[in-house]
Amino acid sequence: MTTVQQRAIHSRRRRQSRAAIKRSFWLTTMVLPGAVWLLLIRYLPMFGITIAFKNYRAFRPNTFWNNIVRSEFVGLKNFEFLKSPDTLVMVRNTLGYNLLWILLGLVISVAFAIMMSELTSKFMAKTYQTMMFFPYFLSWVVASYFVLAFLDPTSGMIPSMQKAAGQTVTSFYHETRWWPLILTLCNLWKNLGYSSVLYLAAITGIDTTQYEAAAVDGASKWQQIRHVTLPNLRPMIVILLIMNIGKIFNADFGLFYNVPQNSGSLYPVTQVVDTYVYRAYANTHNLGMSAAAGFLQSAVGLICIVAANAVVRKIDPDSSLF
Repeated sequence: MTTVQQRAIHSRRRRQSRAAIKRSFWLTTMVLPGAVWLLLIRYLPMFGITIAFKNYRAFRPNTFWNNIVRSEFVGLKNFEFLKSPDTLVMVRNTLGYNLLWILLGLVISVAFAIMMSELTSKFMAKTYQTMMFFPYFLSWVVASYFVLAFLDPTSGMIPSMQKAAGQTVTSFYHETRWWPLILTLCNLWKNLGYSSVLYLAAITGIDTTQYEAAAVDGASKWQQIRHVTLPNLRPMIVILLIMNIGKIFNADFGLFYNVPQNSGSLYPVTQVVDTYVYRAYANTHNLGMSAAAGFLQSAVGLICIVAANAVVRKIDPDSSLF
């Protein structure tokens, strides 16, 4: 190879390198806003996790970092709320409701997504999607008044119907037996549309030639769903299942606090980790305990995600998160 050819090759490589750097620069600028947001909102506040191990107090100058540095280190003292007699109740409720809702949400959301995908009228399909998705945008404060309109002992629809029928009026906000069902229905009503839309989007991405081939082979509609739709939905189902398992020790505060109207009589079935920590902080103003509870929830969520992903990776490596 002559010197001229070598120089030409080196020159071409330099041009390609400069072009790659320029392309990487512009791609980096596109990612930069999201990266900065992630750093400031997600990672930077993680230094505040030290509050869980300190007796947080305010000092002069009253700045967040100064207060963290000067507050006394107390080790695991802030985690002593787990010794409370209410711990078993709140852990049972948190895990029990989440397990039930994960299973019900999975089955019902997939079923509704499949049913909507089978609608031939686009107008009706869009109408149903909008009606199902709308409750997701409502706050639990608004939803709690909807529930109150049905259950209020003086003017609620159900107690009024009981009075008209000459039956004993049920005091819903003082009887615990109805609330597991009520909370489950509220959760499904609010979140079902969001999950269904995710599965519906996955269904619309399935190659239609698979359904055509199944129809040519004589497969019925149920057989097409069983052998084409569900297998293609499996990666989406597994990913959402893993993510939901990661939140198994977290509870929807608005649901458990606002919908039961913060009724003390219902604590045996509505007390979860989030509401317990809020009420404890309102009484004691112990910020360290609240931080300890948040740290515990995050730690349990991380363990659950890693464990669930490890199980999925052994069964179906293609569907695992990492």
